[in-house]
Amino acid sequence: MRVLSGIQPTGEKHLGNYVGAIRRWVAEQHEMDAFHPIVDLHAITVPQEPEALRESTLDLVALLIACGLDPEVCTLFVQSHVPEHPRLAWVLECMTPYGEARRMPQFREKSAKSENFSVGLMTYPVLQAADILLYQADVVPVGEDQRQHLELARDLAQRFNQRFGETFVVPEGTYGEVGAKIMDLQEPTSRMSTTFSGDLGLVRVLDPPDLIRRKLRSAVTDSGRDVVRSEDKPGVTNLIEIMAVATGDSPEAIEARYDGAGYGKFKEDVGEAVVALFDPIRLRYADLRGNPGELHAILARGAEKAHGIAAETLAQVYERVGFVPP
Repeated sequence: MRVLSGIQPTGEKHLGNYVGAIRRWVAEQHEMDAFHPIVDLHAITVPQEPEALRESTLDLVALLIACGLDPEVCTLFVQSHVPEHPRLAWVLECMTPYGEARRMPQFREKSAKSENFSVGLMTYPVLQAADILLYQADVVPVGEDQRQHLELARDLAQRFNQRFGETFVVPEGTYGEVGAKIMDLQEPTSRMSTTFSGDLGLVRVLDPPDLIRRKLRSAVTDSGRDVVRSEDKPGVTNLIEIMAVATGDSPEAIEARYDGAGYGKFKEDVGEAVVALFDPIRLRYADLRGNPGELHAILARGAEKAHGIAAETLAQVYERVGFVPP
């Protein structure tokens, strides 16, 4: 089984990203044939500073490896290093009705905020479909906000197969896991987000230990002092989930351990648990980031493997749509 999950190089990655995606990738790489493109072509649907984009791409490579992705096991590469992505996207764009592209929810949401949006903002779900279909991915883990984009990829695969013969695997989606939602420390009814969370509501993977401790100490709790999960205790429930992630203990065991302890001691211990979780990652990241030559070599090897598969798929597509071979 082949699984594909892409990630944008923009935005500092936080505890929610780690829990919702990265730690799952680390486990899945030993169970499936895992492909992880860093989707820098998607990043430029909004303006980026060129040097910042280059640096953040290498930052992300180092972070993913520090978190446990093994480039000798999975295929880790940069999307723009494999030219088949935009080439297949063009073929798929020519099979995507304009109205269908306009109805994608993220395009409707983002284009409503400004009239000065790029064509790429509308067509990037088709590029996302190309990312998936190039590698004949069986499984694609996505968030709920990406469900319609995966449905578009499935529709395009089926549409192409019906018109030109069996070419693409029609991918299946997986849509998250129980306990994978980490909420804002200051607004515990909202998800932790690089875009919408304030600094104190967001725990970045690379935050220094003392800053992590301070953020957890200042996390919003609820009335009372019982460390229990409850719909009317979103703050404490979130902290219990974070402690469970950081320690591997069950939420029930955590509730029993802190029965009668109050919030102060509990929040201090959550902070220490998150520091212990991220400290080895932060130190490994610093070591990796100090050797950009090795990061470039890793990306070159990943792109070479990805290109071999992508080129085979694209050649088949080009032949079936009627292009004269070079």
